[in-house]
Amino acid sequence: MFILRGFIYLFAVAGVAQLISLEGYQFQTAAEYSEQTLTEHMQDFMSFFSCILFLYAARLDKKLNIAATLLGALSAMMFVRESDSLLDSYVFDGAWQTIVSVIFVCVVIYLWGRFSSIYASLKEYSQQPSFGTFLAGFVTIMAFSRLMGRGSFWQAVMGDSYMRLVKNIVEEGIETLGYTLILISAIELVLACRRRQTLAKTEHS
Repeated sequence: MFILRGFIYLFAVAGVAQLISLEGYQFQTAAEYSEQTLTEHMQDFMSFFSCILFLYAARLDKKLNIAATLLGALSAMMFVRESDSLLDSYVFDGAWQTIVSVIFVCVVIYLWGRFSSIYASLKEYSQQPSFGTFLAGFVTIMAFSRLMGRGSFWQAVMGDSYMRLVKNIVEEGIETLGYTLILISAIELVLACRRRQTLAKTEHS
């Protein structure tokens, strides 16, 4: 089964890379890789679906409840952040900051009086295989993609031939890879929680 999962993830990542390249093949030099493109929509989908999976995992396992809830809230914040242009256009300017603040306040209220259990739950999660995958995805999005997407770097490399499009492709492509890793980590956490749940039922029967 683990071999099959490995191949599924392999083809999934390859498929994401191919989808990222579609806009370039279709629009060529007119491609923008802006917030209204397939690449950006994939980021929206993966962050939203990751949030749902993390919250589902929180319901499955009491020990991982707090950790999974925090991951779900973080994924929700990332989803809202990725949807900032739509929220600014169709809700009001700065809507995404307001929604993220509301999510943060809800998390604080949820955790109020349970702070002693946070460390235990996070430690339990750190022992799960999905922890490393999530951390890799998070760092890829928050740090690596930003560093590789610096305009000053690409201007230094390309000089007078600088094209913002190239910078956007690299930055958005790496960011999408990060979201793919987080989605994989969410799937793996759900599978781990279901295995633990099945094992617990077996031991009690």
